[in-house]
Amino acid sequence: MCFEEILVKITPELKKITHKLNGHFTFFDEDDLFQEALINLWENFKKGKLQNKTKSYILQGCYFHLKNYIRKNKKNLDLCSFDNIFEEETMPVEPENSLEGKIFLETIRKNGLTSREKYILTLFLEGFTVREIGEKLGLSHVSVIKIKNKIKNKYGHGYQK
Repeated sequence: MCFEEILVKITPELKKITHKLNGHFTFFDEDDLFQEALINLWENFKKGKLQNKTKSYILQGCYFHLKNYIRKNKKNLDLCSFDNIFEEETMPVEPENSLEGKIFLETIRKNGLTSREKYILTLFLEGFTVREIGEKLGLSHVSVIKIKNKIKNKYGHGYQK
């Protein structure tokens, strides 16, 4: 069986798998996961590992490969994904510990944020909670959340390693 025939057989199910994994691990793009699975399939095909294998076996292998790929790369993405910063009530300080994170955060601070948004971003990066920031600025925690969401909407998907 040639590689194209294998792809025709498994593509619909493989797209479902990548959609499912993307739903659980939203820091990966569904298309990126699909491409990663195709690369792995091609490498295994070239080595002859897909000879006489069933569709179910191949899909199971893709699923396990993608789960391992996600597991191995999640740590790096947690450090670099600006979107993940906003998933917690406080922001982790890791983005400022990498060169890419520092550059990205500096770009955000210089472009497009109001002075209040810049200050709130800085407080989050210092580890303050939503309520602590609200108390410090004399705002309700709801107002802080709204400002945090404005920052996220402006830049939430702009930085991925």
